[in-house]
Amino acid sequence: MGDVLAGFHAAWEFESDSVLIRYERGIRTPKLFQALGERRIPLEAMAGVTLTPGRRGSVVLRVEPRPGADPLMEAAAGQLKESSDPYRLVLPAERETLAEYYADELLARLTESGPAERHLIPAPEVPLRFKAYDGKAAFDGTTVSFHWFWTGASSAKWKAGDQRFPVGELSGVEWRSPEVFEGHLRLLRRDESASPPQADQDPAAVVFGLGYGPVHESLPFAAAVLAAVRTSEPVPAVVAAAVRRDPADIADRIRHLGELHQAGLVTDEEFSSKKAELLAEL
Repeated sequence: MGDVLAGFHAAWEFESDSVLIRYERGIRTPKLFQALGERRIPLEAMAGVTLTPGRRGSVVLRVEPRPGADPLMEAAAGQLKESSDPYRLVLPAERETLAEYYADELLARLTESGPAERHLIPAPEVPLRFKAYDGKAAFDGTTVSFHWFWTGASSAKWKAGDQRFPVGELSGVEWRSPEVFEGHLRLLRRDESASPPQADQDPAAVVFGLGYGPVHESLPFAAAVLAAVRTSEPVPAVVAAAVRRDPADIADRIRHLGELHQAGLVTDEEFSSKKAELLAEL
């Protein structure tokens, strides 16, 4: 086709084998759209196309992605608000006839249905990072790292220390939107058998809060990790090489560990053991 259909916050370019969606940048555009920039949706990743009435004199053209075709939507697991759905194109009602034409053209080209065997849409590019309530999360394409904040992390996370997870050790990602109660991002490990603890006590999770882990930062992060996990091979258990840390960071951790000890949240044995571990990292 090659034509462009422009709507509110996005424009769709119809090509022979895909739809290229370019999202606008502006204060009215959902931040998730701005973070995504543009996305190419191949026809094989589409399960259907709908055209429905919208609000305030508008119509909505929407592509229905096949389950498992898009790591972003797989990670979102139905939690996105309608206004942040990257597969919706909202148009003025006077363009309904034109939108109906493109919907029919797309439907005529669709040949696939059912769950996809692999991701057909690229994940957000790495490196990615965001600030949660209790720590900072970073992903470089091969390893997820959590660095805890002394002002927000629980004593369980402080005792466990900063965490690094190679994607080969993971089986998936659990993203619970920061716009709902108990929002968090949890890494699911291949060797995990028991039910995980609450996110604020789990060293494999970071918790969200007001202003922390916003959708436009944490969801692309979760999608990128999920895509890497799907294409990775399990890694054998190895002894991690010792990493020398910043002495100032170690001093801060020992100071906070002492505060936990004085408050009765850490036993004498735990305090001595963890302090020895921290000093060994110098």
